[in-house]
Amino acid sequence: MASPLLFSAFVMNTASHILHGLWRQPDARQVDFNSLEMWIDLVRELERGLFDVIFFADVHGLYGNFQGSFRKHVESGLQIPSNDPAVILSALASHTEHLGLAFTSSIVQEHPFAFARKLSTLDHASRGRVAWNIVTNGIENGARNFGLDGLTPHDERYAWADEYMEVVYKLWEGSWDDGALLQDRARGLHADFARVHRIDHVGPRYRVEGPHLCAPSPQRTPLLFQAGSSPRGMRFAATHAEAVFLIAPFPDAARQAIEATRALLPQCGRRPDELRFFQGLSFVIGSTEEEARRRDRELDEAIDHEAMIAHLGGVMDIEFGACPLDMPLTEVRTEGAQSLLDWVRAAVRDREATVRDIGVLASRASRVSGTPEQIADSLEAWQAVGIDGINVINATIPGSYREFIEHVLPVLRRRGLAREAYGDGTLRQRLFGHDRLPASHPAARWRGAFAD
Repeated sequence: MASPLLFSAFVMNTASHILHGLWRQPDARQVDFNSLEMWIDLVRELERGLFDVIFFADVHGLYGNFQGSFRKHVESGLQIPSNDPAVILSALASHTEHLGLAFTSSIVQEHPFAFARKLSTLDHASRGRVAWNIVTNGIENGARNFGLDGLTPHDERYAWADEYMEVVYKLWEGSWDDGALLQDRARGLHADFARVHRIDHVGPRYRVEGPHLCAPSPQRTPLLFQAGSSPRGMRFAATHAEAVFLIAPFPDAARQAIEATRALLPQCGRRPDELRFFQGLSFVIGSTEEEARRRDRELDEAIDHEAMIAHLGGVMDIEFGACPLDMPLTEVRTEGAQSLLDWVRAAVRDREATVRDIGVLASRASRVSGTPEQIADSLEAWQAVGIDGINVINATIPGSYREFIEHVLPVLRRRGLAREAYGDGTLRQRLFGHDRLPASHPAARWRGAFAD
């Protein structure tokens, strides 16, 4: 019998996240993204539906210009304005009991000492339900917003990220030994000095003395997500990640990415079962095939395809507004997110992919349309190639998730493809059966490393 899939709600604290233009729909509550109540209502609904995670995307700057400026971004709400998801996670934790709380943060955004403290605080507040999506930064404006002259070259960003990870691992795993927090009222001894350590990190980018200001949280290191699929990104995922987000254009492409990444795990001293793979998909659900086709056409008509091109062009660090629509993607050069170019090329199988394909494919390639039974068939096919979970992309909030919970999940449960109830413990416990990172993970090398 099939194992249950994992389900994550892919959101952003903005009005227009992935499928642009749909904030104009009358039932699109994502226009209330500034409202904490809207997010509380959503996480309660997701927890009623037994979702595993709400996953917040984030940016720290504007995507590149489109037709000479960022006018299109502002006028279409293309991830601007967008609020910091980390700020609201503690509120969402207090209104949920089981739902995992994942958010994106780039290495450029925050010094690792301050970031490690924030994550430990959130993991304490949620009783071990926090996850971090590690991003290296592919946005030129984001780099300039934090004082850099421009975008750091692709592979150098991963070298930077490796040191960032070393610093936070030292703080989370090595600075406090187990049992260091005593809180012994009788002796007046709050913590054991001999078991709390400075880390004295000195590296190319960071000098951090320590100790970590937080005692160990339920997971110590939060659950680690990552989404890079370039060769260097896959190596980084095989080294550090516990879950990898994919937006593969079809199941066989996902199979290839999964097999390639899993093959790297033994080289990094890790077991092949130490990674979970989530495929990003959006859904158009109809009670009949005819209704699903009609709703699919209506969705196409509502999407702002120009904003789709502007978005992906910004992710790739290319101003597609200045490119001929028939330009082959093989002629495109970028220091941005190269994996997205590979994704578009892989999706166009019968000819050479062009700039024109970006807007259409961006809105359709990850979409599954059909009846609940047909959607369940499709998800079985994704699971068969190695997908462990689905990152559910919304057209509208809360409608996309409400429909999925009410119509698709019951069919999946009948097939054993969705959980019947939550288990106890941390987010990592639910995904892997243990609260802390295994000894094979590189973070574990810092346990006890500073004891002397």
